[in-house]
Amino acid sequence: MTANITRKLRPATQLVHAGTLRSGFGETSEALFLTQGFVYPSAEAAEARFKGEEPGFIYSRYANPTTDMFEKRMCALEGAEDARATASGMAAVAAAIICQVKAGDHVLAASAMFGSCRYIIETLLPRYGVDFTLIDGSKIENWQNAIRPNTKVLFLESPTNPTLEVIDIAAVAQVANSVGAKLIVDNVFATPLFQKPLELGAHIVVYSTTKHIDGQGRCLGGVILSDKQWVDENLHEYFRHTGPGLSPFNSWVMLKGLETLAVRVRQQTESAAKIADFLADHPAISKVIYPGRADHPQADIIAKQMSGGSTLIAFEVKGAKRATFNVENALEVIQISNNLGDSKSLITHPTTTTHKNLTDEARAELGISDGLLRLSVGLEDADDLIEDLDIALKAAL
Repeated sequence: MTANITRKLRPATQLVHAGTLRSGFGETSEALFLTQGFVYPSAEAAEARFKGEEPGFIYSRYANPTTDMFEKRMCALEGAEDARATASGMAAVAAAIICQVKAGDHVLAASAMFGSCRYIIETLLPRYGVDFTLIDGSKIENWQNAIRPNTKVLFLESPTNPTLEVIDIAAVAQVANSVGAKLIVDNVFATPLFQKPLELGAHIVVYSTTKHIDGQGRCLGGVILSDKQWVDENLHEYFRHTGPGLSPFNSWVMLKGLETLAVRVRQQTESAAKIADFLADHPAISKVIYPGRADHPQADIIAKQMSGGSTLIAFEVKGAKRATFNVENALEVIQISNNLGDSKSLITHPTTTTHKNLTDEARAELGISDGLLRLSVGLEDADDLIEDLDIALKAAL
């Protein structure tokens, strides 16, 4: 049986109740269906289920009751018709792109993106005859000038990793529509609470649910969300036959993470805004980039497409690489990690970690300097984090 709620719910309530499926035992917490396969009451029932004439589950590589609850809850939050949960965020990105392209197609993407996303577009797709173009996505004319009749996919992150650049999703969606292409938006940094790409015109949204949605450093996950027609015609068979699905256990962890997502992200964002203001006035800092500040380069776009800031801050330390290492090594509360969106505050030096495989020229084009640090703000007291940063930044002076 499903939860008996008929009216439209607000996001915080959806995060607790949407998509809930209860067994005959009436359990409070979602059940964990830790099973590979399913049995059928008759041969006729098995045939009907494989034909799609009878609802039900067949094999956990295709679908699973626990994973189904997670997917439905994400759909309710995102405003999507259908979703598929994947084993990691990169599995979501890869599946969303690869399931809909073939040799001779063209992919257009904003160059400011996570290193593994660039690998898929720059290295993997050309091996199978798919061409690509990378552009400065902050300027809509670049999208308009680079679009081709054979462009099938447009891809962007907004805000971007790690420089928190914001791209006008609605404007890019119009460019995609001009040639019948699909716009994929990686919405991790904004979270589904602060930005709704589908409402802005995007066709597909992807998440690394490792970040924020689990958000407590426990397990990997990803999800792809879109309309049912696109899922049925592009993703469904790819997903069934290539096996990138999320495990039932990790799906259950993600469901538990969703229950507290709103309160965690709200607190983290409030702390991030306070910390960004502190950093902006610090003598060891040359630049702060935060979507909640009036001095953000795309503040006008943020005002129209985001309802909140971010849990992430990017800032440049005077003195470049050596100074940033001194800062990182002097921190006591904030921990050095390449992860983000966690309940613990984490700091990253992108040049030597997440974006180290880019050329010096590519990093310079993206604004990733040797002095840049990315801070993912956790649930610690903001004043403790400010004190930690203040002490550590003295090591850079």
